[in-house]
Amino acid sequence: AGDAVSPELVAFAGSLADAAGEVIRRYWRLPIDVESKDEPGRPIPESPVTIADREAERAMRTLITAKFPKHGIYGEELGQTNTDAEFVWVLDPIDGTKSFITGKPLFGTLIALLRHGRPILGVIDQCILRERWVGHSGRAELNGKPVTCRGASKLSDAMVYATTPHMFAPGVEEARWSRLRDAAKRPLYGCDCYAYALLSSGFVDLVVEADLGVYDYCALVPVVRGAGGFMSDWNGEDLTLSSGKDANVRVVAAATEPLWKQAVEILSGAVTSSATCSWLRSAASPRGTAFALGAAFGVAATLAAAAALAKRPPGRR
Repeated sequence: AGDAVSPELVAFAGSLADAAGEVIRRYWRLPIDVESKDEPGRPIPESPVTIADREAERAMRTLITAKFPKHGIYGEELGQTNTDAEFVWVLDPIDGTKSFITGKPLFGTLIALLRHGRPILGVIDQCILRERWVGHSGRAELNGKPVTCRGASKLSDAMVYATTPHMFAPGVEEARWSRLRDAAKRPLYGCDCYAYALLSSGFVDLVVEADLGVYDYCALVPVVRGAGGFMSDWNGEDLTLSSGKDANVRVVAAATEPLWKQAVEILSGAVTSSATCSWLRSAASPRGTAFALGAAFGVAATLAAAAALAKRPPGRR
């Protein structure tokens, strides 16, 4: 269940989301200036930022500094302060700025509280649709009502989300994503943090992404895990503050443990070819299992026959 979080901290996180939402709604579907942040070395080396992003983060930081002056803050737009503190707030005022500036209400405000670098409280807030997922102490809620992950246990049955296929860098990332995508039932794109919220509510099976920063994933972990899901990096390791020290973090979230294990097997590189992925996908079904066993017996019989033949004198072969 992880660290128990006090009602005071949970309520305070809600007040942060309220403050950010008030700012964001003032700029919703209005013509505002959009600046570009250069981010060299990333698969997508540029990202947009608006006055709504900065003002929403500033509103949250003001509340944190006033209420908990000893807590650290790690924000996407306005920097880091005291990140070695026992408690650190990680803020992404608008996760999905491209959705926000194009009028699509699938962005979200992400708020996480970390203790000793580990996420213990997470908020995914969609202020236009008035939907708020909160995860902590081993549980998750949407607008105060419990939510639970449910979904496929086999990759061949899974619907898998990623924000964009362009977030996977050419080479290893792109190759491993392609293998998983081809083994899944269907890929879908374009939800940002909202895909993880939908996974937590039982509507999405799997989310796989790369090129994430600390502020992109910390709030998601307590929500997904609190709803009974599984979330880690591509190697199956826990996601913490230190995971993002080099940026470009690769994450996977799954509704069920078997599905998470299958995804990690591919994403970690344990499975290295599309043919193997297809074989695993086939073998996951009863029919496929029978086929796989039949193939195994066939191979064994062939090898036994070859060995017997090799032992016969040359004139009798």
